Amino acid sequence: MAATTHTVTNQVPPLVGYDVFAADRALSEAVERHIEPGVLPVAREELGALGRSAGSAQAQEWGAQANEHPPVLRTHDRYGNRIDEVEFHPAWHRLLGHAVAAGLTDAWGRPAGHVRRAAGFLVWTQAEAGHGCPLSMTHAAVPALRTDPVLAAEWEPRLTSYVYEEGLRPASEKAGVLFGMGMTEKQGGTDVRSNTTRAEPIAGDGEYLLTGHKWFCSAPMSDGFLVLAQAPGGLSCFLVPRVLPDGSRNAFAIQRLKDKLGNKSNASSEVEFDGTWARRVGEEGRGVRTIIEMVAATRLDCVVGSAALMRQAVAQAIHHATYRSAFGGLLIEKPLMRNVLADLALESEAATVLAMRLAAAYDTDSEEERAFLRLAVPAAKYWVTKRCTPVVGEALECLGGNGYVEESGMPRLLREAPLNSIWEGSGNVQALDVLRALQREPQALDAFLREVGKARGADHRLDAAIKDLLTELADLEGIEARARRLVERMALVLQGSLLVRWAPPEVSDAFCASRLGGDWGAAFGTLPHSLDLASVVTRARPVAD
Repeated sequence: MAATTHTVTNQVPPLVGYDVFAADRALSEAVERHIEPGVLPVAREELGALGRSAGSAQAQEWGAQANEHPPVLRTHDRYGNRIDEVEFHPAWHRLLGHAVAAGLTDAWGRPAGHVRRAAGFLVWTQAEAGHGCPLSMTHAAVPALRTDPVLAAEWEPRLTSYVYEEGLRPASEKAGVLFGMGMTEKQGGTDVRSNTTRAEPIAGDGEYLLTGHKWFCSAPMSDGFLVLAQAPGGLSCFLVPRVLPDGSRNAFAIQRLKDKLGNKSNASSEVEFDGTWARRVGEEGRGVRTIIEMVAATRLDCVVGSAALMRQAVAQAIHHATYRSAFGGLLIEKPLMRNVLADLALESEAATVLAMRLAAAYDTDSEEERAFLRLAVPAAKYWVTKRCTPVVGEALECLGGNGYVEESGMPRLLREAPLNSIWEGSGNVQALDVLRALQREPQALDAFLREVGKARGADHRLDAAIKDLLTELADLEGIEARARRLVERMALVLQGSLLVRWAPPEVSDAFCASRLGGDWGAAFGTLPHSLDLASVVTRARPVAD
């Protein structure tokens, strides 16, 4: 019989049973701003429902279970036949099914589709991030497939379906499918032009057999994949189905699943092709150009996903400080803790506002917006994804030792945080992509500067930062070596411009003073003490009005 020694107090209740969407003012305001009035009521209703699901105890339990029981590779059946299947915990399927039913693979064909999907992706990722990988690639495959109207007509209705069907069967027998992607190889990594996988044409029009490997093939349980291979006419893009129309399995040997730092619920693999049937997508020799729209869409999801991780980490930190007492008062009332929380909240809101602005540009789809995205997406991908890890690490520290244990959920967020900075091109790749756009597409810089210039005159620190940025852009000497510095300044100036236009004065003032004005230390919690930090923290508190 256990003896009762004392009553334990000062423990923080779990952050559960709340509307993740409604409690996020930066996100809900962005939805109001970027969705036209005729569509807004429906969008609010669907995002509210998703937000309540994401904040429920059930979804949080699914997330924990999917990570505690990672996928298992089954290469052969009991009789020794090659099957190459990946087995997932039921919680993974529940998360994925809920996400598909909420429209998180459907952005390209409905009003305000990208803003609605991005907001939903930001909300639902806070329940569990790993299953966002197949969601992202399924969504992003659509523009690549549209280069071939026949393929698009066959696959797009299933890619954008609201029905999730697990298991490998011919795509014609499924109401909804998932897609993965295989680009990188052992010898080249990001340098995909060094790929050695061969594609040999066969009798059917546009049909090939592939021989080679993929060092990273994401979501190998998917129904189809877009891959790059060397055809007679050069590097080309191909669609590889897992199951052929006659019901037989395509040659798709999963060699192993990657043992990753985080992202444990999601399967990433190495695969071998040996006479693997594929259908060419786009023209021979134009594989990178064909698949680049898929890459751009997944890069935007990296920004959105990082914003989601930051938001959840900051919400947990502020929630903890709201209920935890130390040294005679609540943590949230302590000036130093308030400084830390406000600093983290600024980073989170800036990431959210930028992510949603990019999504809105996809919905507008004008020549001006496409030019803006050409620079803004790689710049945002570079900066926001890099800020994710330090934000989550500092938020974890706000919980002290409680944040360091698995039950808090914070270690899972921290392990997940570096992923988006690496996936779809690491920091150097993004910085060099920005340089290419600056050198080859002057209209992209014009569009970027017009966007930033919309806030000119509203804050003297932003005006000074824009002037400094123009000076840097005018000096091309040693541009590659200082590309990271340049892209960082571009992202910060863009975030500052958006916050000055759309955020409350206390938020934009604090951002411009610290990130643009230089009144900031090297660690979080070093904002000028004279700012209205209490209002910044209150705005970010995860409690709906």
